[in-house]
Amino acid sequence: MAEEVTQAGPIRMTAINNMMNSIRYKAQILARTTKLESGIMGKGIIGFAIGLLVVLLLIVIPALLLGAI
Repeated sequence: MAEEVTQAGPIRMTAINNMMNSIRYKAQILARTTKLESGIMGKGIIGFAIGLLVVLLLIVIPALLLGAI
């Protein structure tokens, strides 16, 4: 029986390392984007309510002071 000798040389390891670095980078971007979207969706209603309150204050208070309402 002849034994087959296979060795992974530095060229193959470099290619594999480059692919792994690319995969890690893409996974980090995906995780960061997912966390950001989750944070935005979790605070969406509170942010909308605060924004609505600020807009109403900026519109209603000057209108009351000017006597338009």
